[in-house]
Amino acid sequence: MKNTNNKIASRVTIVALLSVSALAMAFSFNNDKTKVSEYSPIKEVKKDSVASVKAFQKVYTVLMSPRCMNCHPIGDVPLQGEDSHIHQMMPQRGKDGKGIYAMKCTNCHQPENTPGLHMPPGHPDWHLPPADMKMVFEGKTAHELAKQLIDPSQNGHKDLKKLIEHADDGLVKTGWNPGEGLKKPPLSHKEFKKAWIEWIEKGAYAPAP
Repeated sequence: MKNTNNKIASRVTIVALLSVSALAMAFSFNNDKTKVSEYSPIKEVKKDSVASVKAFQKVYTVLMSPRCMNCHPIGDVPLQGEDSHIHQMMPQRGKDGKGIYAMKCTNCHQPENTPGLHMPPGHPDWHLPPADMKMVFEGKTAHELAKQLIDPSQNGHKDLKKLIEHADDGLVKTGWNPGEGLKKPPLSHKEFKKAWIEWIEKGAYAPAP
């Protein structure tokens, strides 16, 4: 009888320990889920394909304007002017996007806009995208460009949070300070940023092909 009682007691103890372990694991799992949500790349917003696509159509008008597209050409020579013709100096992209040999982008593109009509706009780190991540805008449809922009293997390894932050990148913002004789993009930077964030947060949907 005593042995039977001992076996029963042992079984009860084992069951109790297993229950406590299971509870601890569940608590730990819930905590982990909380931590993941705390560091989610973008805030939780209800996805809306219609609103997202509509926002991207606004974004697209800016990205295809000369102020953006001229530094995102198909080839390795940047474009210039309102008609996006080949850059007259024929500078080359180079491996890092900053030019080759003695012909570097920053030779002409100074930290600030050069005074005068149609003179080079400026920024301390003027460059094209690097050779291994060209981020071509020229010739892209809205569908193609939206798909490219959210692909980390093509967008500079950016997740959605970093894409949102990129709207405030210093070189991006030079598009709204182009210098004398050059037109600004069709939207203000504030309007562009609003549409950019809305496109991403509502699902980063691509317009139909």
